[in-house]
Amino acid sequence: MKSIFKKIIMPAAIGATMITASVTATSANAALEKRTFCVFDIVGKQGDVYNLMQDYRLEAMNWGVDLTLKAYTDEKIASEDLKSGKCDAAALTGIRGRSFNSFTGTLDSIGSIPTYDHMRQTLKLLLKPKFAKYMKSGDYEVAGISPGGAGYLFTNDNTVNTVAKMSGKKVAVLDFDKSQAVLVASVGASPVSATIATFGPMFNNGSVDIIAAPAIAYEPLELYKGLGENGAIADFAIAQLSLQLVIRHNRFPADFAQKSRSYSWSQYDRAIELIKVSTDKIDPKYWMEIPSQDKLGYSEMFRQSRIKLRDMGIYNGKMLTFLARIRCKLDAGLAECTAKDKE
Repeated sequence: MKSIFKKIIMPAAIGATMITASVTATSANAALEKRTFCVFDIVGKQGDVYNLMQDYRLEAMNWGVDLTLKAYTDEKIASEDLKSGKCDAAALTGIRGRSFNSFTGTLDSIGSIPTYDHMRQTLKLLLKPKFAKYMKSGDYEVAGISPGGAGYLFTNDNTVNTVAKMSGKKVAVLDFDKSQAVLVASVGASPVSATIATFGPMFNNGSVDIIAAPAIAYEPLELYKGLGENGAIADFAIAQLSLQLVIRHNRFPADFAQKSRSYSWSQYDRAIELIKVSTDKIDPKYWMEIPSQDKLGYSEMFRQSRIKLRDMGIYNGKMLTFLARIRCKLDAGLAECTAKDKE
């Protein structure tokens, strides 16, 4: 009798258990909310951003959502698809994200986050629940922010080592970011309208003399072609770029966004490592050191520009004040910390 039980009853019981587990897993997947997540990565599915978002998708399942990823190499289309409802969420640059949330979109403002230490402090503080209300704007909510790398000035002429020498030079500016055209015109240079898809080729073929770009763009966009033999990269961060996850909050569970922001913060070091790898790929001969005294002058120029752009309604005043406090917390000796015209 015992042998019959082992041969017939036990296998049947095990089989039934496996079937039950399979049905349970299938039911669990079926219970997940299906949403479309549109990811901008200039390289497409082979890029670092898309790969990071694949891991994010797996985490999102724990929060009750099954995301279908769609890769975009044109950020404008990804943004428009989010606005039209074709995307329930999108991974966009902070500059593009400004149209969805001016508070977080001001993180990429010129000179406001000088170093990666400042960036770490900024994103760590923004994770606090008290800032959650600023993450929402209309139908949208920022559900995660990651560092995109410092933005540097690339020039095809290494004698352009001061702002004054930028006068008369053609500088690519993103067509959707009003701040860039204002800044370029303020130093006497000529702004030339471009898109994220075209600014690299424009620099490489000589249509413009100067562009601003992060290190992660150097290899994919082959910017060494534009630098040539006489080009240079100013070793001075003019901005810290960010990658932001923007969702249509009514399409997600109530606690999804905060969980997502916590996960994004947990990946900070991983993002910085990817930026470091890209930076190390730049030929050392291109780096152009900017004198410390000049950096102080540029920092004040950037501050005045931020105030001007705030008054024009382009930068968010609350974010500028928040970032100014972080700068003064890390270096109380800065002139701006005692200036009367504070941000």
